[in-house]
Amino acid sequence: QVQLVESGGGLVQPGGSLRLSCAASRIIFNSYVLGWYRQAPGKQRELVATITSAGSTNYEDSVKGRFTISRDNAKNTVYLQMNSLKPEDTAVYYCNTKPIRPNYWGQGTQVTVSS
Repeated sequence: QVQLVESGGGLVQPGGSLRLSCAASRIIFNSYVLGWYRQAPGKQRELVATITSAGSTNYEDSVKGRFTISRDNAKNTVYLQMNSLKPEDTAVYYCNTKPIRPNYWGQGTQVTVSS
């Protein structure tokens, strides 16, 4: 059973914006801290941003001021608004809980920042 489904990736020029979406099952959405992770080619997967059920957020230093994580409780969906994108943001982006639950990994969504 698919628990988390990511969407919204694409190809964007440096300085551009994208909004990623993560649709979650209701029990996951209401029960856990949710986060966006990313994995660039040849690198380990890293945590980018998290949001609690109360809406408290945290960000990895390299995305602070550029990325915004948010949630829509009516849609059981978590978003990642990414502005001022840089080539080093190129990666596959995933959502999962924090701490990670390995069986919740989805297919991810590819973000490519290139001119």
